[in-house]
Amino acid sequence: MTGRYVRVALDHPLDALYDYRYTLDACEPEPGMLVRVPFGRREAVGLICEVNAHSDVPANKLRDVGAICAACPPLSAPWLALAGFAADYYQRGLGEVALPALPQALRDPSRWARLLAPEERYRLLPEGRAALPDALPARAQALRRLARALADAGELEAAEARALHPKAIATLDAWCEAGWVEHECIEFGAAAGAAGRVPAAGAAVEAPRLSDEQAQAVEAIGAASGFASFLLHGVTGSGKTEVYLRALAALLERDPGAQALVLVPEINLTPQFEAAFRTRFAATLADEAIVTLHSGLAEGERARNWLAAHTGRARIVLGTRLAVLASLPRLAMLVVDEEHDPAYKQQEGLRYSARDLAVWRAKQLGVPVVLGSATPSLESWWQAEQGRYTRLTLSRRAIADAALPTVRLIDLEEERRRGRASFEGLSGPLVAAMKARLERGEQSLVFLNRRGYAPVLSCDACGWVAGCPRCSAYVVLHKPERALRCHHCGWESRIPHSCPDCGNVDIAPMGRGTQRIEEALASAVPGARVLRIDADSTRRKGSAQALFSDVHAGDVDILVGTQMIAKGHDFQRVSLVGVLNADNALFSHDFRASERLFAQLMQVSGRAGRAGLPGEVLVQTRYPRHALYHALARQDYVGFANAQLGERRDAHLPPFVYQALLRAEGRTLEAALAFLAEAAGALAAVPAAERVTVYDAVPLTIVKVMNVHRAQLLVESQSRAALQATLRAWQPALRALRGVLRWNLEVDPLDI
Repeated sequence: MTGRYVRVALDHPLDALYDYRYTLDACEPEPGMLVRVPFGRREAVGLICEVNAHSDVPANKLRDVGAICAACPPLSAPWLALAGFAADYYQRGLGEVALPALPQALRDPSRWARLLAPEERYRLLPEGRAALPDALPARAQALRRLARALADAGELEAAEARALHPKAIATLDAWCEAGWVEHECIEFGAAAGAAGRVPAAGAAVEAPRLSDEQAQAVEAIGAASGFASFLLHGVTGSGKTEVYLRALAALLERDPGAQALVLVPEINLTPQFEAAFRTRFAATLADEAIVTLHSGLAEGERARNWLAAHTGRARIVLGTRLAVLASLPRLAMLVVDEEHDPAYKQQEGLRYSARDLAVWRAKQLGVPVVLGSATPSLESWWQAEQGRYTRLTLSRRAIADAALPTVRLIDLEEERRRGRASFEGLSGPLVAAMKARLERGEQSLVFLNRRGYAPVLSCDACGWVAGCPRCSAYVVLHKPERALRCHHCGWESRIPHSCPDCGNVDIAPMGRGTQRIEEALASAVPGARVLRIDADSTRRKGSAQALFSDVHAGDVDILVGTQMIAKGHDFQRVSLVGVLNADNALFSHDFRASERLFAQLMQVSGRAGRAGLPGEVLVQTRYPRHALYHALARQDYVGFANAQLGERRDAHLPPFVYQALLRAEGRTLEAALAFLAEAAGALAAVPAAERVTVYDAVPLTIVKVMNVHRAQLLVESQSRAALQATLRAWQPALRALRGVLRWNLEVDPLDI
């Protein structure tokens, strides 16, 4: 056959490309362009991966491309290679990687025309700057607001103008006729090589003086030629963000058209990073040259920011894990802050590690990548020990008089033996320390990684415990909402007045969550302004930022929260950190539990004493002699990491072996286990399987969620290549198996 044919990737589980006939006159098709195609009885958006002069599909089975997104520049060959690598390594179809990585608005053909329309801008001319203030009536507040915004920014996009005044476009057109304003219509993508809007002149923000260690780190990153992976190991408060800022400033000075990607683990960390970057680059970059990408953005805003990165107009992109798959055609540096954080591993759909993909992407492009953390992951630490990563160390805090906090362990068993009073889980020494901080006008932080009021509601008379009818888990008591809520499926009910089994009215909460500690603090520390920050108190958009602003403004005396407050935040007035209920993680079946707990405690400890105030950390524990707490008291990450790596080596655990996890979900546990048993049998027939160890199928810790039963099968090998080859050969047999609702294969699992 002759003509034009395209092979298209669709968001579909099968690892296949689909052939279509291209008959459109809109433009010549290219790899990386989006198309609308018929698929079964519906239409779908796909990504062109190949353009050919022939097709092996019979002509009577070929269907035509319905539409092509001609206005959007095609995704680059390196981006397609990145998506291809992620699909291959994580054992998914190319379309399952490429299409979800795009903004939802770009996957809707009905929005293409509006989203990719030519950009209209209005620029204020010198004549207008002189004439406008006197030409507007004093009572025309909306017109004055429009004129003021135009004068401040120098120019406005049409959409920005409409948001300020309902008749903005007609008004601006009139000002154009008067010679005060210039109208410009820019075709989409035409500004791909520009640096963006020229920022208004202003006083340069003076950067702080670098310490010797910071200067050495910046110099090493700047001197890198081609691919280089740096592990920036800096204690909390050591100024890792300043190193990022200086390294990016040097990059943009060398190459004004370069782009950089900065990843953070959580959405609530993006506002402070964005503020720091906009402040530092205010004199050199326009507002539109710094954009954010995360799931908390509205669809339209996320699409605009993604397109700004895709066309090269955005120079610095700040984002969470999904941003690692953003299209940046001139990407010249990547930064992964808090690289150890488990949030970088996606737990649904494509189960990828954003940190690992960032390193691969940097190697692919031949550019530097900086992985920063006070508590690096053991995988990254091992890479540095082997010399694959260059380790840069910041051993002191950036502020001259700011020292690391002292860590003291409160032995709860000793407190109990001596009959000392406690306040709902708050020991006497911790309460006394908080009262002392309150008197001095300093802030305290109480960390408890458990939200809700209490994890269990039970009956002492008959042993009844409130459980979720859809999950094999207890429901959590949320006292302010007067509700019992399952944190796995969202099921919710009212608090019963009596025990459903025996009628006893003395049902009581067991254990403590952040809500209960917030309540206890009100009576334990009278007069203190207590604020709770967790997933329950920050459900509304923008609420987390508002609450953190209250803390920074000094309107809070005691902050109570979960891991949301444990990392990345620069609390200037916090001088005391109290840690509650950390012991639970000491005896977990998960071999990564100790690593996570140590990182969590080191991170939350680092919130104290950052601005020169003497910092203190009080950890309540029943196991004060545990080696983890001794390493924490010494602030000895290096000793802890090396000890953990020794244990992992002896036990043949990652990073010394490579793992994959097959999970199955069925209507019964027996069905899920039977599927995994068949899968293990099929694996035995795979030729490459002799270098792979297969463990017995077992139920998950939380066996049932939403009435679906779950089990898992662990596969591991000492060779990454052997594991990958085995998984690839195993996939056809897995797809042929039946008997479960769903199954998924996860490479490099974090939760086992």
